[in-house]
Amino acid sequence: MKTLTPLEIDRIIEMAWEDRTPFEAIAFQFGLSEMETKNLMRKELKRSSYELWRKRVTNRKTKHLRLRSFTEGRFKCKLQRTISNNKIAKR
Repeated sequence: MKTLTPLEIDRIIEMAWEDRTPFEAIAFQFGLSEMETKNLMRKELKRSSYELWRKRVTNRKTKHLRLRSFTEGRFKCKLQRTISNNKIAKR
């Protein structure tokens, strides 16, 4: 896993908690696979918070692009423009 700044770690955690942000978006923006994201969450969160997150994410179709039933109507966080180094917004 590459070295991440505290700001990047905070953003990854925020994206991982968002229901409609897929793991593929985290991989695209930060280069972390789903497993690396899970490991980061395990390391950075309290045990109870991590377990709550895992229960929430397990079998959630919106966290994986290939399982989604929709292709349009993406949710865009209202903070999207203010987040620095956001590669997705700068396409």
